[in-house]
Amino acid sequence: MMTSPFGKHILAEYFECDCTYLDSEQAIREVMLEAASASGATIVGNIFHHFSPQGVTGVVVIAESHLAIHTWPEFRYASVDLFTCGSHLDPWVGFEYLKERLQSRKWMSKEIIRGTLDEELSASG
Repeated sequence: MMTSPFGKHILAEYFECDCTYLDSEQAIREVMLEAASASGATIVGNIFHHFSPQGVTGVVVIAESHLAIHTWPEFRYASVDLFTCGSHLDPWVGFEYLKERLQSRKWMSKEIIRGTLDEELSASG
């Protein structure tokens, strides 16, 4: 039995980022909110935190799920999750937007289709 997927979950890693703001809570919040908007998401909230001595983590909650980030400025690296439910959003738009804004020279990504059941899966108890 196959069902329509609930959504797409992109796990993204951005390496060799040349932007100057991986350690700025305000700038990372702005970029993540812009990525959500560019994807066509409905933003319902966000929370971000700056770590000492460095790094930022944050989540943008969208009606369609979430976008999350954690930065390691000392390594010019950011790890991002883009999870969107439904078929009217394209999380790859957010992925490309972040790649450009973080000025990433190298990146890796993996897409996971969420909520698809097939005959190979079974319930555990």
